[in-house]
Amino acid sequence: MQIWVDADACPNVIKEILFRAAERRQIALTLVANKLLHCPPSRVIRALQVPAGFDVADNKIAQAVEPGDLVITADIPLAAQVIARGAHALNPRGELYTKDTIQERLTMRNFMEGLRSSGVETGGPSALSQGDRQAFANQLDKFLARHGA
Repeated sequence: MQIWVDADACPNVIKEILFRAAERRQIALTLVANKLLHCPPSRVIRALQVPAGFDVADNKIAQAVEPGDLVITADIPLAAQVIARGAHALNPRGELYTKDTIQERLTMRNFMEGLRSSGVETGGPSALSQGDRQAFANQLDKFLARHGA
């Protein structure tokens, strides 16, 4: 199993949680972004820079992910692709996307995108709270324990 991170928009505090988990469990962790990223020196952590462009990092992750891998992303279309390939997707706020929930999330995302494109102000997500960080860390630990990592 490997952990992939859609790192362009992943909060630094979530990356720090992932760095600690990867080191503690010696799991390969790859951050994918279209900008240069700082990673701690490690045998298991690496950053992969892809060219700038719409969905380039997402496409790289979708192509590279293997069944059983875990992808950290808030991008619902990427999460849907990952799940379709037999991998798992976890939102930085601690929501584990599943085959049962991803279609509903995708439908809601598309609905909200339609509203925004018609000029309706929908606002953005709230700031990442301490509760969100804790929910992410707890869900990550549960996932890793369940999958023998």
